[in-house]
Amino acid sequence: QVQLAESGGGLVQAGGSLRLSCVASGRTFSRYAMGWFRQAPGKERDFVAAINWNGGGTSYADSVKGRFTISRDNAKNTVYLQMNTLKPEDTAVYYCAAVPALGVVTGPKLYRSWGQGTQVTVSA
Repeated sequence: QVQLAESGGGLVQAGGSLRLSCVASGRTFSRYAMGWFRQAPGKERDFVAAINWNGGGTSYADSVKGRFTISRDNAKNTVYLQMNTLKPEDTAVYYCAAVPALGVVTGPKLYRSWGQGTQVTVSA
């Protein structure tokens, strides 16, 4: 398994942008599919975006399509989530996750490793 550490969360006004980063430990990052999930208070953890091993394939939740972009830099063991045109309903703790796979993985139960999460708060 890999160890994951997210950063980049914070407080932003509606319409603003944030870029989340997730750094993975180990030397086999390119063997992992990566995903971003979020959990608002009192709600389940929801899928946000996922990316395959080399960045050639991605998937997004309908609620973030056209606003969020997932990307990765295997040389830096890092996956990113660029979030634009943020809305108050995007407020949540955001988690990155990893699973040893080549394709795009969207189901949270399929992921093996999780970060500690980073809070994103969008004010109206």
